[in-house]
Amino acid sequence: MIVGLLRIFAIVCAAFVCGRLVSRVKLPAILGWLIAGIVFGPYLAGVVTQDIMDALWFRVFIKFFECFAGVMIGREIIFKKLASSGKQIVGITFVQSIGTFLLVSTVFAAVFSVTGVPVYVAFLFGGIALATAPAPALSIVNEYHTSGPVTKTLIPLAAIDDIIGVVVFFTVISILSGTRGGAGTSPLAIVGIVVLPFVIGILTGLCAAFVLRRLRSGQGRFVALTLFLCLSTLCGLLVDRYVFHALRLNYLLIGMAFSATVVNLLPEAALTEALARYAPLLRLSLVIVIVNLGMPLDYRLIAGAGGYTAVYILSRAAGKIGGAYLGGKLTHAAPTVTKYLGLTLLPHAGVSLVFTGIAVSTLTAIDASLAAIVSGTIAAAAIINEIIAVIAAKFAFQLAGETKQ
Repeated sequence: MIVGLLRIFAIVCAAFVCGRLVSRVKLPAILGWLIAGIVFGPYLAGVVTQDIMDALWFRVFIKFFECFAGVMIGREIIFKKLASSGKQIVGITFVQSIGTFLLVSTVFAAVFSVTGVPVYVAFLFGGIALATAPAPALSIVNEYHTSGPVTKTLIPLAAIDDIIGVVVFFTVISILSGTRGGAGTSPLAIVGIVVLPFVIGILTGLCAAFVLRRLRSGQGRFVALTLFLCLSTLCGLLVDRYVFHALRLNYLLIGMAFSATVVNLLPEAALTEALARYAPLLRLSLVIVIVNLGMPLDYRLIAGAGGYTAVYILSRAAGKIGGAYLGGKLTHAAPTVTKYLGLTLLPHAGVSLVFTGIAVSTLTAIDASLAAIVSGTIAAAAIINEIIAVIAAKFAFQLAGETKQ
């Protein structure tokens, strides 16, 4: 474990350096972090091996930093500010999420009907495709201090999008398992996976707000904030162990629910000081989360990426961009939101790889060749798409006029 921690420290240092170098050519630092994860991960340099990534201590370690990174979403969810735009954000999120699912599923159903692959696999691709990885786009928000309608829509949308993604994907998995003889996920488990991160985050956030209001020093508030975030993560780990018997909860959502509760209960002056002290830890958390997105990506799959990969990338991009445009039009969103929000929703790797692992496990029990089609397509698409998506998201904020140089 100690050797593993030293290796992680080395790869995080390398990620910071890569981020600096990439920033010098006017690209987001996150692209450097992602490349560092790919280069120094198990499939190239092997600084962090697959054995380390599979170890329980490593997965728990990552969950803590995912929870810490979730603060970035929650700190912007101030109910007084969202009161006027909440319905609009929910409307856009629903249209682009369900639109992506339907479009990708329809396209793959047409392709599979020609190639002889069972059409039900198309719905798995649709379920995986609607998920958005919020960390990459939010890292750009943090790096460029973006501000404006697109940013204000994206941050709460990222949370709602994850919820819809979990519900749709696990519903598809349950129906597929039930009809094809696999082990499905019960409706109660789906509800738990969606609801429990919010319950944990809100309850620990209430306790944290109670304590933070009574502290007078900024240092004390920062320490208390960090300790309660750790408590939130520990509560999530206990639920995962004794309820789901696997790491199923979304810890980014736990951190989001925690920080959203705190920011709505704490005086603004105290909150500003605590978050200012928290900023370095937030940046470190984002680096670790993004590096962890890059490490499972096998660069060798790019050479073998075939037609399914191209279909997946293009149909998903059309669903996200077209869905955000349609949702913006239907809800009368600002023109910049309608035009550019979809480009910020293209990052995909983290949640998609989790969903892919579950889908592959389910399909292996039905037909191993189908599992290979899903794993190969999504893994190759994750590498190609993620690099393109990060650049696209950065230019989307620029075109919307929301970046501060």
